[in-house]
Amino acid sequence: MLNIDSIKDGIVIDHIKAGSGIQIFNYLGLDKAKFSVALIMNANSEKLGKKDIIKIENRIDLDFTVLGLIDPNITINTISSGERKEKVKLELPKEVENVIECKNPRCITSIEKYVPHQFYLVDESNKEYRCKYCNEAYKREV
Repeated sequence: MLNIDSIKDGIVIDHIKAGSGIQIFNYLGLDKAKFSVALIMNANSEKLGKKDIIKIENRIDLDFTVLGLIDPNITINTISSGERKEKVKLELPKEVENVIECKNPRCITSIEKYVPHQFYLVDESNKEYRCKYCNEAYKREV
């Protein structure tokens, strides 16, 4: 059996949909980290069957909004002195900026490169977002 030690100070990103951990790992740039990081894939989970986990032995600033867009079911655990100090349950963000790109070639974001890509959530059950400028739909893959 694989054994990954607990961390003393840092962050544990838990309840990641199995197979999605690598996307979060890459998005956070953890492949370039100068501190200990563990990506555990397909760990057994009573709740999910299988899940991914990321353990970061360091305190870093995370954009919870973006992580909620990638997988709204994950939890963020802050660890200090070997004890969990905080547990944050994520959800789909109401708005995101410069995370999703508008695909409409007539949108101002396609023409004017300095304009930020801004999307707002219109349908939480279908995970659908719309561009703030042209109303182009973006449906998040489930």
